[in-house]
Amino acid sequence: MTIPVHKYDVVIVGAGGAGLRAALQVSEAGLKTAVLSKVFPTRSHTVAAQGGVAASLGNVTEDNWHWHMYDTVKGSDWLGDQDAIEFMVKKANEVVVELEHFGMPFDRLDSGKIYQRPFGGHSQNYGEKPVNRSCAAADRTGHAMLHAMYQRNVKANTQFFVEWMALDLIRDEDGDVLGVTAMEMETGEVHIFHAKATIFATGGAGRIYYSSTNAFINTGDGVGMAARAGIPLEDMEFWQFHPTGVAGAGVLITEGVRGEGGILRNASGERFMERYAPNLKDLASRDVVSRSMVTEINEGRGCGPDKDHVLLDITHLSPETIMKRLPGIREISIQFAGVDPIKAPIPVVPTCHYQMGGIPTNYKGQVIVPKGDEKSVPVGGFYAAGECACASVHGANRLGTNSLLDLLVFGKSSGESVVEDLKGNPRAHKPLPANAADVSLARIARLDNQKNGESVHEVRLAMQRTMQKHAGVFRFNDLLKAGVEEIKKVAERAKTTEIKDKSKVWNTARTEALELDNLIEVAKATMISAEARKESRGAHVRDDALDTAETPAGRDDKNWLKHTLWYSEGNRLDYKPVNLQPMSADVESIALAKRTY
Repeated sequence: MTIPVHKYDVVIVGAGGAGLRAALQVSEAGLKTAVLSKVFPTRSHTVAAQGGVAASLGNVTEDNWHWHMYDTVKGSDWLGDQDAIEFMVKKANEVVVELEHFGMPFDRLDSGKIYQRPFGGHSQNYGEKPVNRSCAAADRTGHAMLHAMYQRNVKANTQFFVEWMALDLIRDEDGDVLGVTAMEMETGEVHIFHAKATIFATGGAGRIYYSSTNAFINTGDGVGMAARAGIPLEDMEFWQFHPTGVAGAGVLITEGVRGEGGILRNASGERFMERYAPNLKDLASRDVVSRSMVTEINEGRGCGPDKDHVLLDITHLSPETIMKRLPGIREISIQFAGVDPIKAPIPVVPTCHYQMGGIPTNYKGQVIVPKGDEKSVPVGGFYAAGECACASVHGANRLGTNSLLDLLVFGKSSGESVVEDLKGNPRAHKPLPANAADVSLARIARLDNQKNGESVHEVRLAMQRTMQKHAGVFRFNDLLKAGVEEIKKVAERAKTTEIKDKSKVWNTARTEALELDNLIEVAKATMISAEARKESRGAHVRDDALDTAETPAGRDDKNWLKHTLWYSEGNRLDYKPVNLQPMSADVESIALAKRTY
């Protein structure tokens, strides 16, 4: 069987914000570039980002990058690498202004400068009061960003392969990455994309949970492919639950609602965040707000007949403000909650939103793995950016609007690294291994030949319910232990999934079965890493982690100030130290402290 081979300088998997920004960097440098995407680029999940992108422009309130760095390190519960964080916040103003020059239609102040709103965890003067740092295009920032960058890529002659699903990494005997195998969804045919450099920008994997703000396409494809190819996954125990998903639907209500003045209330109408975060209140970091909401519900102060949600109230804002700054949110609320937020509060509940961990990278976007005594050796020809990557700038908890900043900064950075490598060291393609497509062909053949197998839908549902029950907002020792055994059983079931439709053309059943292979890798990594981490930190909060002077809020810096590395083979765990040193010699390290808002 002859497999078609496409040769490019650079192959990018994923056409969301990170993929488009990386593609722009390499295409404009004259490198022949292919971008693979399961959906049309402007339908990528970045389109769902609502609230804004962080940058210390200081257009509304005084601000500077030092404060942004402090907020990000503190938000990460000190698990973020301070060199990467410094790099990101320093680059923020540059990439936002650059985006503006690409034609991004940011909202404006009367002065003509970019409008900025406050966001959770972002503070002025090291935590004194909220700062306006989020650059927004109403509540459709991601939508505007994707369109601006897609148009720029069209101008740069980036070649898009739309409705193609990447299947597996191709590595040679040296461990270098030589591209990917991919399936054209229209025909079901497998192709090889042979590249000098491969960039993964495949987004998150929130669909491992039953309740999620993530699109159905967010199945952790890049993370799953990396894991199967022997790359460890970093810090996969840390998942952000966004405080405000529409109750019963999971659809995202941006934190920008609280940035514009929205208030969370319990059944008695109390503004309960004043008890949990007396300074920043409703604008505390997401993990703090989510746990506060769940505590209110668990203690019987929830709203509705089942007391299973709280209310997000913006009825005190003028209709004009809501219609100007939050038009999409009003539409979502009416459609999914049956509530017009101009007249009544929105029912909300914490919902899985963001993957803090992922493929280990440095601030240059290079994928790094342990080798011998070294913990961070670059993998030849392999880069990653955006939510699928772990730089690690978010650590144990991401601040709102740092995700769009992450994909801009590290999308550009990974592109710059590729240009520097390929232009500085011109070379021919390394030869493909003889068996380059064998793994992918075997996976598809198994699906085509499986008899009396498991239902893909039922196995996926079992995985989602297991993750929701055993690794949610609060985590319990016994539930985590049981969760490890449960997810291993689900993983075994996934090995014998069967699809009834064996056709080639537009076979969505086959696509979903292949996506499940990736989701299972992510679910195993999450559960096993979470059970092993015997502390509370950021989004990972255990019932058996005690609050003492040595372990504030259950955080154990003596034993657990380190990154988790999970290997798919044997479910093996390894660890590496957190980088507490900034990039620049003249920038002070942000010292460990108790995290309060």
